[in-house]
Amino acid sequence: MKTTQAMKCVWMVLAGCLVLTAIADEPMITDVVVRQRWPWSQLVDIDYVLVCDATQQVDTVVSAQDGLVALTLPEDSLTGDLKGAGPGACRIVWDPLKSNYTNDVLPKFSVTLTPKISPLYMIIDLKRNPGEAGQVEYLYAADAATNKYGSWEYNFVTNAGEVIQSVAWTGVTNDALYKTKTDKLVLRRVPAGSYGMGDNTEVAVRLTKNIYAAVFQLTSAQRNLIMYNSSATDTNPQSFAYNDLRGATSDVPAIDWPTTGSLVSTNSLVGRVRAKTGFNGFDLPTDAQWEYLCRAGTTTPFNDGNSDAKYDTDVGAEENNNGNTNKYLNALGWYAYNSGSTRHSGGEKRPNAWGLYDMHGNMWEYCLNWHDCTSVFGGTDPTGLVSAERRMLRGGAYDCFAWQCRSSNRSFILPNLSGYSCRLVITMP
Repeated sequence: MKTTQAMKCVWMVLAGCLVLTAIADEPMITDVVVRQRWPWSQLVDIDYVLVCDATQQVDTVVSAQDGLVALTLPEDSLTGDLKGAGPGACRIVWDPLKSNYTNDVLPKFSVTLTPKISPLYMIIDLKRNPGEAGQVEYLYAADAATNKYGSWEYNFVTNAGEVIQSVAWTGVTNDALYKTKTDKLVLRRVPAGSYGMGDNTEVAVRLTKNIYAAVFQLTSAQRNLIMYNSSATDTNPQSFAYNDLRGATSDVPAIDWPTTGSLVSTNSLVGRVRAKTGFNGFDLPTDAQWEYLCRAGTTTPFNDGNSDAKYDTDVGAEENNNGNTNKYLNALGWYAYNSGSTRHSGGEKRPNAWGLYDMHGNMWEYCLNWHDCTSVFGGTDPTGLVSAERRMLRGGAYDCFAWQCRSSNRSFILPNLSGYSCRLVITMP
């Protein structure tokens, strides 16, 4: 039987189900409706209404049945409002062509939707194997009230007079207690969204996927565990070449993002961290992702939301507010006038609204993108240039001027030259 004919039979009876009993502050799903777009498309729309607090992000787990028979829906067959959704009308789309049921008749097909509050942080123990007990731990906003994990801060950034809704785990900097810069890798979950890129935030960018972003630049101690399974205590950011992180265009097979996508060399840092943790989504951020992560909802030169912040592109006229320092950047990052000409351990300055440290200064961070001196790419999930000579750097460094450390600034380097750091991310499906 042809697939199209089979699917006509499958979707004559479709049912959605699940209304959870509400618990205080727990999310609830109502009004589930399942429809196939047939005859013009085999895609299946699963519409529902999510009831939750405006500040919550909610993941939805989809399970399917044909009558009493449980079905398996592959992760890549589901798209839409699966991760980090907010209150209101939502839609998940199932593509049967990516499942095992494209030629089966499913006369009693139904789905069950289970809401789960999205974790704010994921902690990966680099000394444990994938799947081992205790390898991964999740922290939720509710954990802030327990004081188990140290200090947290709420809504501490105001952007041009408007408070940014935020929760940041500031106790993450206590490495002696949590080993977050040596034995463990801590990532903050950041919701998909839109923002204005560039000095005047004039380039519209839409990012459609949630991100787990490392709260610190990768440290030397973490590198040793990932690459050599060797313990160390150095919590300064580690220096790399781009080719060390992902592989080179001269490798066999060639490693050349975006042409070869997520492909990396097995022995590269990213290849090793994927194998060591079991999370195959690990990579560098794109240029658009990096600025989104850095700004954390701000539109100002630095991510403190201070619209009065100033910097000077004339390096001989660096703003002189306190000796030779920039008073706006002093609290946020290490740069030429406060670093003592050296890199520093992660987390010694203030985080941004999403709890990410050292987005300004300390060490330049690699992005996936190729770089030229003129192009800024907006749009939906932009990948930038297909080829060039140099790879993108962001964030500035301990020997940079304030203007080089602003949220919008870009620099570049040949991919075989070392001396630059990275911030690992996982882009969620």
